[in-house]
Amino acid sequence: MDIQKEVLTIIDEVLSLGGRAAGFDASTPLLGALPELDSMAVVGLLNMLEERFGFVVEDDEIDGATFATVGTLVDFVSGKLG
Repeated sequence: MDIQKEVLTIIDEVLSLGGRAAGFDASTPLLGALPELDSMAVVGLLNMLEERFGFVVEDDEIDGATFATVGTLVDFVSGKLG
């Protein structure tokens, strides 16, 4: 499974980016760089990641650094799956 590709698909769906996320790479900034990624979108993103990958995210596992870039989010998901 290509985790980054899945994460980008989820970002695109949750934020309604219309395919823009396909052009993102690991260094693409997220939080603070995408106006669509507000606090409600973060919750939606986490819910979709939990659903798609079958893990549970505890409140104390999340901070802004998790959503800094595509790469940090992919690393987080990989760690949850690992």
